[in-house]
Amino acid sequence: MIVRGHTHIHGRAVDAARLATGNMEVTLLSYGAITRDWRIGGRSMILGYDDPADYGDDPFFLGIIAGRVANRIAGGRFSLDGADVVLPLNDGANHLHGGPRGLGKRHWQMEADASANAVRLTCVSGHGDGGYPGRAAFEVVVSLSETRLTYEMRAEVDRPTPINLAQHNYYNLTGGEIWDHELQIAADEYLPIDEGSIPLGHAAPVSGTIRDFRASRRIGAADAAHEGIDHCMVLTGDQPAAVLTAPGAPTLRFFTDQPGLQFYTGKYLAGAHEPFTGICLEPQGFPDAVNQPGFPSLIVTPDAPYVQRLSIEVD
Repeated sequence: MIVRGHTHIHGRAVDAARLATGNMEVTLLSYGAITRDWRIGGRSMILGYDDPADYGDDPFFLGIIAGRVANRIAGGRFSLDGADVVLPLNDGANHLHGGPRGLGKRHWQMEADASANAVRLTCVSGHGDGGYPGRAAFEVVVSLSETRLTYEMRAEVDRPTPINLAQHNYYNLTGGEIWDHELQIAADEYLPIDEGSIPLGHAAPVSGTIRDFRASRRIGAADAAHEGIDHCMVLTGDQPAAVLTAPGAPTLRFFTDQPGLQFYTGKYLAGAHEPFTGICLEPQGFPDAVNQPGFPSLIVTPDAPYVQRLSIEVD
């Protein structure tokens, strides 16, 4: 199930794991806790790189677990218990996906659980690591059944600190551009953003916008001008939170316990993957919530560990 030293990234060995059951198989890397490939009936459902070593310098976060805090923190700054926290900037004037050495750029430990057809990945981030306060011990368990791919994410901390993880697959069910994909999202509202993609602090109705996917809608029909979408959708709590399909392809149903879903249509992909060839559907807390008192808190404490569960059901 696990191949040790499958490749090397930044001078360190990277392990690879394969889970298979029925007509599905998933390949994972210990670097970044990356989902490198997910196949259904031999057809790949996500974007990846042919050479696993290419993930070491990937600027697009393909398949990673993003954190400590996924998405953007304005100015790379926030206050916690009266102290100012300063984080490195890696997205213009902002901090993105945990910074240049976030969890998606770390080497994780990988162990198999054959009885559960699962892989357990762990990573410890020390106090001050990446600018964040507190020691955080992360665990991601990826399991595969004949009908579901599931990510269970946990973090235990030794003092209050923000945690917001996101699984960052780019989905493409047919190959080529994603305009023929049909999507439904259980969201009546989204978070408007400024020119730096930082939320303005309030929600707005999706009605009348290209982000209105309350009913199943072809992405190419919603965004006929190919503007691109990259917003956090405010989930209603109804399940599934999202449903993605395409002509002749399987249907993926996303179940999550998170309040938001970052929806990105891959406008800025480049290199091995052309723009608009992947769709990110990333359950998570709200972006920049550490600076937005009206948003659900991202602060985790020793008495209240972080837990997230994402399950993708296949029809």
